[in-house]
Order: sequence, then structure tokens, then C-alpha cells
Amino acid sequence: MSRIGKLPITIPSGVTVSQNGEIVTVKGPKGELTQKVDSSIKVIIEDGHVKFEIDENSPVEVKQKQAFHGLYRSLINNMVVGVSEGYKKTLELVGVGYRVSNKGNLIEFSLGYTHPIFIELPKEVKVETKSERNQNPLLILESCDKQLIGMICAKIRSFRKPEPYKGKGILFQGEVIRRKSGKSAAAK
Repeated sequence: MSRIGKLPITIPSGVTVSQNGEIVTVKGPKGELTQKVDSSIKVIIEDGHVKFEIDENSPVEVKQKQAFHGLYRSLINNMVVGVSEGYKKTLELVGVGYRVSNKGNLIEFSLGYTHPIFIELPKEVKVETKSERNQNPLLILESCDKQLIGMICAKIRSFRKPEPYKGKGILFQGEVIRRKSGKSAAAK
């Protein structure tokens, strides 16, 4: 059995969790999320807690059931945290001339290429940009969906991956890049 799957999820006040067949719906002040749960996992909602049990009669093999046990517990927990507190990611653009601006959910990046890069974000994600003098530009993303915000951050980072020689690129705020010395240090 999964150690994570055994842990019950406490439902905070203002959040409702409901189940309709294999679909689990979580509603809260920040939004509403749904997740399909495999038939080999039983979802039990009672007394302000959500518990997960493995259905022993399911035709799915044992290893897969155990993997699903922890997986669906983590996914539903992320949904409960997302609709109650939300998720926030801050990206920092490190590099000379790197800029970011937004108009609603349309973001424009200037990352040293010959052309600006535009990306349209879904309406579930709130965007804020900060550009202060002598500071690196910041891009702040907020959403109730952890998977969605993670995918968007990965897509944005792919425009300019952090590189180890000068430390330029798009980084998460507070992320430390392991630096390399380059050719000049090897020649000495």
C-alpha cells in the first residue's frame, strides 16, 4: 500500500468535495476543478475528510493499483489546496535587455531574439509583471490548478533556458544556477 495514499485529506472550510461516478469535483473560493479517478480506487468522502482505498476486486494488476492509490490522493490534495489557497509561481528574467509585459492574459517577451515572443494564457491563470529600475523583470503567475501553472512555467522557461556560463535565462525566483568557469579557466 502507498504511504501517501493512506493519508486522509482534510477538507478546509469553504471547500466542497463531491463525487459523481468516477469524477471527483472540488469547489472552493478560488475556483472549481474536476479529476477522473480510476475504477480501481474507491474515494470515500465523510466527516470533513477524503479517504482513498484500493478496490481488491478490480481487474487492474496490484502494482498499478498501488501506484494509482498515491497518485489520485496527491492529485485530489493538490486540487483542495488550489481551490482554497491557490498556487503562485514567480519567474525572473535574467539577462541584458530581457523584458516582459502583459495586456490581460497576453504576455509579450523580449529575450534577445530578433522578434518578440507572444503567449496567450488561459483565463484560469492571473498574470502580473513587475519591471523596476536596476532589478530583473518579474513575471508572477497565479492559479488554482497546479498542473496548468506548472505546464505554463515550463513553456515560458523553454523560450530561454538558464545557461551555466553567464547565468542568463528565465529562472524561478530564488533558483540558483550552478555556474561553470568556461574555457579561460581551463587554459591556466
